[in-house]
Amino acid sequence: MAARSTAPEKRPGFFSQLRTLYTFTQKAFPWLPYLLVGILILGIAAGVGVGFALPPVAIWSIILWGVTGLMLGILASLMTMTRLSTRAMYQRIDGMPGAAGHVLSTSLGRKWVASEMPVGINPKTQEAVYRAVGRGGVVIIGEGARGRLTRLVNDERSKVQRVASGVPVTVLYVGHGDDEVTIAKLSSTIKGLPTKIDRSTMAAVIKRIDSVSQTLTSLPIPKGIDPTKARAPRPR
Repeated sequence: MAARSTAPEKRPGFFSQLRTLYTFTQKAFPWLPYLLVGILILGIAAGVGVGFALPPVAIWSIILWGVTGLMLGILASLMTMTRLSTRAMYQRIDGMPGAAGHVLSTSLGRKWVASEMPVGINPKTQEAVYRAVGRGGVVIIGEGARGRLTRLVNDERSKVQRVASGVPVTVLYVGHGDDEVTIAKLSSTIKGLPTKIDRSTMAAVIKRIDSVSQTLTSLPIPKGIDPTKARAPRPR
């Protein structure tokens, strides 16, 4: 029997991650290379223009400003590609069971607490309800056919209101219909809610809700998203 290696797993390097990010994004936006080249050219042109505009005009000054413009162009290209990769990721997971949980667990930041696991689920139809708690109160998110989500959403809302009386509860439905929120705008919609409770109240609400929440480990969780594949890779 071969000895098991104790060497730490080698992580991909910066340029390998950058290449993966580029390939992932270009599949969704074929015009990406033209955009990136245009940004680089614009950065160089802006730098050279500054070099000509600042007296005294000298060749070394023009070259220096041109290189500075190139560096700024590279930075702008990376920022643009990262933003587009996020859009590509949302396009890929839109409509998949579990997409809302993936977004909630990766995109809300420190002011909100949420889990990738649903707090309510219909095992037959894969309709699911998720919950996020933050300074804006409690947000209940329904994913699936809205008509079949009514009971799950109402059950979760009643549970929250029993243990967190006075805390605002917002209900959102993920989709493309009227009064629904697209998966791409789910995170920004939640983070855009006005502040209603302080940090201590938020912590108390989380503790109370967790104390009455039923474990869902025996229920099948919606399949369809592999987070390691759906998430847009980012260069480190």
